[in-house]
Amino acid sequence: MPRTHFPQTTASQRRLLFEAWEATGNVEEACRVAHVGRRTFYYWKRRFQEGGYAALATFASRAPHHPARVAPAVEQRVIALRQEHPEWGQQRLADALAQANGWIPLVSPNTVTRILGDAGLWTPLCWLVSSSAGSQAPLPPHEAA
Repeated sequence: MPRTHFPQTTASQRRLLFEAWEATGNVEEACRVAHVGRRTFYYWKRRFQEGGYAALATFASRAPHHPARVAPAVEQRVIALRQEHPEWGQQRLADALAQANGWIPLVSPNTVTRILGDAGLWTPLCWLVSSSAGSQAPLPPHEAA
């Protein structure tokens, strides 16, 4: 039998779930009344037992709110390397940082791109694509100046 999808519950729905469970003592009946799955009941049960109805009011998101960032000193080193060697790409810059660190990678090539993009030192490789047949592609930024 296919599993039914239940959308994210609301605080009032969770309250109804546990009120019905306390009144009947039956998990299946409480889930039916609150229109939630049994998994949802057991997901919230421990919180309810530890904090009562107040614990059901807020939903704890598992999504990271502040993803890990690179240390500012490493960011400055990436920017300095790019300014010293504007012709180097993301992979070469990441490799140079790893080489200086005993071949232990400090940042990934994609992180190098993000750091340089935030600093305004990275432009997309749109200059590699020719604009129309027969015309010459524009020069890369470091050669155009």
